[in-house]
Amino acid sequence: MFSFYNGLWRNADFVRLWTSLTITHFGGQVTFLSLPLTAALLLDATAFEMGVLTALEALPFALFGLFAGVLVDRLPKLPIIVWSDIARGVALLAVPACAWLGVLSMEVLYAVGFLVGMGTVAGWPAYQVFMTERVGRENLAEANAKIGVSDSAAQLVGPGMAGALIHWLTAPVAILLDALSFFFSAWILRGIRPSSNDAPKMRARGLWPEIREGLAVIWRNPVLRALAWSIAVWQVFRHACFAIMVLFASRELGFSAGHIGALWMLAGVGSFAAAAAVAPLNRRFGFGPAMLAGVLGTGVAWLVLAAAAGGPLVASAVFGLGLFMLDFSAMVFFINYLTLRQAATPDALLGRVVATMICLTVAAAPLGCLAGGWLAEHLGLRATLLISGLGAIALVPLVAWTSPLMRLRTLGETQEPRQTESVTEELAG
Repeated sequence: MFSFYNGLWRNADFVRLWTSLTITHFGGQVTFLSLPLTAALLLDATAFEMGVLTALEALPFALFGLFAGVLVDRLPKLPIIVWSDIARGVALLAVPACAWLGVLSMEVLYAVGFLVGMGTVAGWPAYQVFMTERVGRENLAEANAKIGVSDSAAQLVGPGMAGALIHWLTAPVAILLDALSFFFSAWILRGIRPSSNDAPKMRARGLWPEIREGLAVIWRNPVLRALAWSIAVWQVFRHACFAIMVLFASRELGFSAGHIGALWMLAGVGSFAAAAAVAPLNRRFGFGPAMLAGVLGTGVAWLVLAAAAGGPLVASAVFGLGLFMLDFSAMVFFINYLTLRQAATPDALLGRVVATMICLTVAAAPLGCLAGGWLAEHLGLRATLLISGLGAIALVPLVAWTSPLMRLRTLGETQEPRQTESVTEELAG
């Protein structure tokens, strides 16, 4: 009767996956602000300590990403997702517990950030592979767009909610709510029934041969190879900014936790707009050009953020505009990146390739975090944003010149593998 309920909304498994991810997205928005604000406001962290905190959150991807890919291909995906949610919830509980006991320190935040990253490095690729198995490759663009909408909604409402919670309850108590969201997500996912398509697509043949096979697929495919190195470079600039943005807003601009949360809602508006705009952009310009335009937009957005200054009204307007531009551009880029990566990968290697791509693209992120913290202490917070923005802008013509991404118009040009046996019959029936 209503078009809203067409397509994947009629797929019960996808709805559960989408609901689970939406809940953790909302909870993640709380921790996204609460963890750095706990460090900046309660523990008076330096810029370099903020860089270390962000680096430790990304470090598990570099250390364990390749092994996680083999794990995802060898084992059923759903239990990995459920237990990673539970593990992250338990890790986050340490923050309010230590705050209540009066022993909260940067070392505690470092450990929590690292453990949450450990859960994500296994859970996120398992989730993406499981979603591909349950919805089918022909529905990937629709699935990623719907997930983009939920992520955008979380970014639209989540930061304001986080700011209010931090203001009323303190940051550690707000993090408690994120821990509970992971437990609720795990409970929802347990309702998904097993399917014959969940069986591992390969037999164990030894850890290192399987890791090498995943790396070889990426190296041989020009699209995957270009995505891997270009996004790895972009992640350095992104994490250099990510490490110090909250510190820039709270100390350089003098914004309160509630003020920061309210402004971050404009990032959610940008993501929401991008989720609606990405399909028309892809039809008009093609997947590759639209994705590169997103990378370019993030660089411009960091320059706008760096330009925030003056009185509270002007600084808020410029900073909010930068956040809107940043998340609009990043969402256009990210939806296309996920779709291209999944479409270009053979079924039997999907877990390894997804996890290996995450490992390769995020491996340099800890260096970006540390570099961002070091630059902020020696050159200033504003200069760090400027350097990152200029670096991201310079990256785009380099990628366009040295890779096939600028010429990539459709998913068929990614050397798409055999389609996963999917739920097309369920959607029709």
